[in-house]
Amino acid sequence: MGSNVMKNDERYEIRFSGSGGQGIITAAVVMADGVGAFDNKHVCQTQSYGPEARGGKSKAEVVISGSPIDYPKALRVDLLLAMTQTACDAYFSDIKADGLLVVDSGLVKQLPTSRSVSIPFTQIAREQIGRELVANMVALGAVGYLSGQVSLDGLEKALLSRVPKGTEKMNSDALHAGIEEAKKIDLNLLPKSVLSEWEDEL
Repeated sequence: MGSNVMKNDERYEIRFSGSGGQGIITAAVVMADGVGAFDNKHVCQTQSYGPEARGGKSKAEVVISGSPIDYPKALRVDLLLAMTQTACDAYFSDIKADGLLVVDSGLVKQLPTSRSVSIPFTQIAREQIGRELVANMVALGAVGYLSGQVSLDGLEKALLSRVPKGTEKMNSDALHAGIEEAKKIDLNLLPKSVLSEWEDEL
């Protein structure tokens, strides 16, 4: 994971997106907690529900930086998590040329780029943990690992401090399932840039 270590003043922007009810905002809040409380970086977390909160699009952003953050919202996204096709279609255009798209492979079938990672978050939650509800924590584990922006111990501590009493083990198991799935992926095999693909098509 060493290659992902950021230079001190770099911004790294993550957008979590999906539909209301998928726990998108919770995942972003835990990510921000993990970075801010345990990794000594500057972090800013924002979200927008929109009028379509239940079932419609939902997004939450985490901006991470080694120096104070002057603008809290994501401008050019380094990593976009899309838990629905609608969210993927709506937000993909904000991704950086060398940004990474991470999707729930069971829910997002049309991928706009091959700089993408497809993991069946909802299926893993259902089959390994027994609750689809924790698909957001499976996704968080994968995003935490693939972004290289947070210590995984910090992420787990943040998660345990945020989830309802009695659900700690279920959520922690979901987080670890996502991390383990992400470890199987070699990002070096992906195209270096989204732009290089577009140029090939021109």
